[in-house]
This record gives sequence, C-alpha cells and structure tokens, in this order.
Amino acid sequence: MPAKVQNALPAPRSEAIALLTDQSSQSSGKAEVAKIAPTLPPDDEQPELDRYLHYLIAKSTGGVSPAACANAFFDWGMHMAASPGLQLELMGEGVRQWMRLAAFAQQAAAGGAVSPSVVPQPHDHRFISEGWKQYPFNVFAESFLLCEEWWHSATTKVRGAEKQNLNRVDFITRQAPDVFVPANFVATNPDVLARTRSEGGLNLIRGFENYRDDLKRLRSREAPEGAEKFKVGETVAITPGKVVFRNHLIELIQYEPTTEKVHAEPVLIVPAWIMKYYILDLRPENSLVKYLTSQGFTVFIVSWRNPDADDRNLGFDAYRRDGVMAAIDAITSIAGGNKIHAAGYCLGGTLLATAASAMANENDDRIATLTLLAAQADFREAGELTLFIDESQVSLLEDMMAEQGFLDSAQMSGAFQLLRSNDLIWSHVVNDYLLGQRQPVFDLLAWNADATRMPSRMHSEYLRSLFLNNDFAEGRFKVDGHTIALTDLTVPIFAIGTETDHVAPWRSVYKFNILSDTSVTFLLTSGGHNAGIVSPPGTPHRSYRMATKLANNKFVDPDTWQATTPKTDGSWWTAWADWLAGKSSGMTEPPLMGAPEKGLSPLCAAPGTYVLQR
Repeated sequence: MPAKVQNALPAPRSEAIALLTDQSSQSSGKAEVAKIAPTLPPDDEQPELDRYLHYLIAKSTGGVSPAACANAFFDWGMHMAASPGLQLELMGEGVRQWMRLAAFAQQAAAGGAVSPSVVPQPHDHRFISEGWKQYPFNVFAESFLLCEEWWHSATTKVRGAEKQNLNRVDFITRQAPDVFVPANFVATNPDVLARTRSEGGLNLIRGFENYRDDLKRLRSREAPEGAEKFKVGETVAITPGKVVFRNHLIELIQYEPTTEKVHAEPVLIVPAWIMKYYILDLRPENSLVKYLTSQGFTVFIVSWRNPDADDRNLGFDAYRRDGVMAAIDAITSIAGGNKIHAAGYCLGGTLLATAASAMANENDDRIATLTLLAAQADFREAGELTLFIDESQVSLLEDMMAEQGFLDSAQMSGAFQLLRSNDLIWSHVVNDYLLGQRQPVFDLLAWNADATRMPSRMHSEYLRSLFLNNDFAEGRFKVDGHTIALTDLTVPIFAIGTETDHVAPWRSVYKFNILSDTSVTFLLTSGGHNAGIVSPPGTPHRSYRMATKLANNKFVDPDTWQATTPKTDGSWWTAWADWLAGKSSGMTEPPLMGAPEKGLSPLCAAPGTYVLQR
C-alpha cells in the first residue's frame, strides 16, 4: 500500500491485517477469530414497561405498527369526509361499474363472446387460464377486478392527505380483498374444480398434506420441501476458492483463477448483509463469480457472519470498517497494491458507496471503479418498502429488536412476501393446497429460504439514517466525524437497475446520475431484484439498455433515458465484463491464494464457515 494512502487510513483499517491469527493456529486449520469492539448504544430513557409492551405488539403484528396503519386511515378518512364532491364521484363510479358488470354478466350468461371491461395488471396472473373465460367464472373475475379498481380510486384520489398515508391505505385495501379473490376458493376457481373432478378430490387430499408439511416446517424453521437438493458447498457455492481472511464479521473468499493471465485489478463483491453471498455463486451455470473468473478476473467476495443476540451493538460503521475496509486492506496486501474494482449488491452496494465516499474524502485511491447492483443511495423513492418506514414503524421495530438483539429473518421475509402477496402467498395457496401440486424448488428459491438476521443497532441505524432521514443523499451522513457525499467520488460508476424491482426501483437507482459528479454508466436490465441480477448469458428473454453519462453531460430524466436508449438482447454480464476490462490496466500473472508472508494464509476452502451458520 502506498505510504500516503496508508497514513491516511484510520487506525482500525491499518490494524485490520494485524488482527489475523498467528500462523501456528492457521497451520492447524483452526483460526482464532479477530474480535471487533462493539460501540455501546446511546442512552435511552424509555421505560422498560413501554418497551416490553411495544415488543409484544410487534410480535403479534409481525412487526407492523398498528399506530402507523391507524394514522394512515385516519388521515385518509378525515380528508375523504371533507370531500363530498369526491364522494359523489366515487358513488357515480360505483354505479357505472355495477351497470358494466350487469351488462357483462348478461352477455356472458347468453353464451356470446364478451370482452372484459377491466384488464388485469401485467403482473397479475390469477385469471389468465382459459377456464376464467367461461361463464360464470368470467363474471367472478370481472366483479373482483371492478371492486379492486374502485378501491384504488377511493384510496388514491383524496386531496390533502399525506402521500405515504394514501399509499399505505391503498396497499392495505389491496391486501384484504386478495384474501377473498375467487381464485382462492374451490367453488369459484375453474382450474381447481376441473382438477378435483378429474382426480376425484385427491388433489385436495394432497393439498392438505402439503399444508400440514408446510406448517410443520414453519414451526421448526425448516427450508421448503426440495431445498435440500441445493446444499451449500456441494451443489451450490462450489466455485473453487479459499477463505483468506476472517474476523468476527466477515470471511473474505478469494477464488482460484481459471485463465493463464488475469486483469491486474481484482474484483471485490460486497453482497447485502441480509443475504448469503452465494446468490452470486449458485450453480456453475448461473454463477456470476465463475463467469468473472472465466473472463480473466481475480474475484474476492465478502461472506457475512450471521449475527445473534450477542452482536446487538454492531452498528453500520462496524460493517463498513470491519467488513468493507477490512476486505479492501486484505486484498491490497494480496494483489500487490493494485487498485480494486469494487462491486456491491443491494444494501451491500449502499454500504460500499458510503465506504468509497469516505475513502475519497480521505484521498484513499485504492478503488479503481465502483459497480452498484440494484443498490440505492437516495431512499426517497425506494418503492413499496417505504410503506413500512416512518417514525412509528421504526420505533416499534427498535423496541422489538431491543428484546431480541436482532431482527429475525422470518420477520424480514414477511414484509417482502406482502409486497408481492399474489406471487409469493396466494399463488402458493392455490397451487400447493388447492391443486395439490408442489411447485419445484430451484436454486434461487432455496437460497431465498436460507436467510440471515440483522443486529439491532445496525438495522436501526440503517433505517433511521439512510431510509427515514435520507442522510447520505442529502449530505448529512458522517464517517469518523466527517460528512461524506458521493460527489467526492472521481472513479467511474457502473449502476445496474432491474425493470420490475420492488426493492430497489430502477428509477431510484438511476439517481446515481445526479448524486455523483463522475462518469456514470447506467444499465437497465429485464427481470426483478434477484432474477434480473442472476442472469447468465444464454438466459432466454433477457435484454438490457446501457448508456454512459460523462461528468460534464446534461442530465436526462429516467423516462426519457428509457425511451431513447436502444435495447440489446442478451445478458448484462457480458456488457459489465467488457466495461471492467476496459477500465483495467492490463493482464498479469494471477496473484497467489492469500499472502502467507503478510499473515494472510488460506484458512479453509470456499464456501467457508460463516455461510453455513443458521
């Protein structure tokens, strides 16, 4: 590491390598883990009785704040009550919809060809089979969709109410009717009725057994049936490599080269701390890690420890300092001081962006490029997740986590399932319980069930500082006492958004074009938050758009950008690999696995031990 850079680093970074175990413990295959000193939480004067009551409320509601929901309905209801004109409009709309439904039902009962008066959303697949085009099932579907359309008008057209409250009311009034959608019942689902007749009801018996099995697995916290086929280190996460660094928070994996020469700059991948890293190293056919090594890159990846109650005081800065910065320190030693292509996925991208900004603020130039995969820095338009984030909601979560010491994976997954309840909840009910057919478990689904926890302090700081207050995007986020901003960055940025992402909407990711003063290459790919990223060459129906905005170019709004940027068929992986190669300084001999002479001997084979923690 150059002397001027080393001197610029805070003490915890420069000491990261020194925290490794002695060589005698490594040679025996057992490493003493480097310890991280947690930062104590600030004093909290809230009465313990109040905190415990809030904990009980959160446990009973799945972590959803009843006060936040009540406030949303009160705001909407008060403004609706003061809007007699809107009430008359909604009454008129309701009458017109009843007339449309009556005419539709009359034509459908007569057996004539009839076109529906309301078309489901493109992502709504509940009524797409041929059976729903037959009477009376087409009338059932039509009546439900008209009701859904009316409620959307009633909850979104009220003037004067807070936008977040209206969105929350709209979301809740979509969830409640979804319970009673005709597709969810045997008597009103033509596909279920046909299957029941053809099998003499055996499908319902299988469905009941599936339900009992799911209930047992839910209580014992087992993975879904079929996930056992995807074992970490055996069928997934099998790209050859070694753990070359370990502390209390991370294992750093270095992958073996597969080409005679490699690009001089290694690639560091930082996944989100709420996910197991192997989403980027699933099977060999869809492993981004394996693909990068085949393209001549030396790849390192961070594998996060699965925290427990003892880690409750680990905060955001600990993850930056002892996660990202410790990994960069280790890679610098292994790669002989070459700069690093740093890439972060989801919240890992947000964490990496803060670390890179802090490095720029300190004149630390070890990063060559910054890639952000479905990651955000500005959370004002962070999609439907914002429905769950306000002061009431965050406070309730904090009190729940204060009792537990962490946010449990089941509590996190529940919120994500609600965001896509049709796909993740009700389609499962119909297929597994009514039709009696198990949906095949594939590698990405098995990975999704292998969830992690989050330390209470870390999650609280992330929700308050980044999500609720938007401190990073608005110039208030501090690292080591210094305010940092993306405008400090001078390295090229490669930002990737996915078209149907409900976690990091692509228009939010696109904001890197206005948050930074450097060259930004933005790529928009088909797919969602996970499937859009895990998109190897050869995946059917994949495409992307890509364009670069130089530092002195004028800003183009996202909708204009999408309309004017040509579409390219294929995987975005090839475009990114070409971009990285173009930003590299040349080819060289592959580095050794680890750096034993610098205290970085390989500790064990990939996938390591932290990824196996439950």
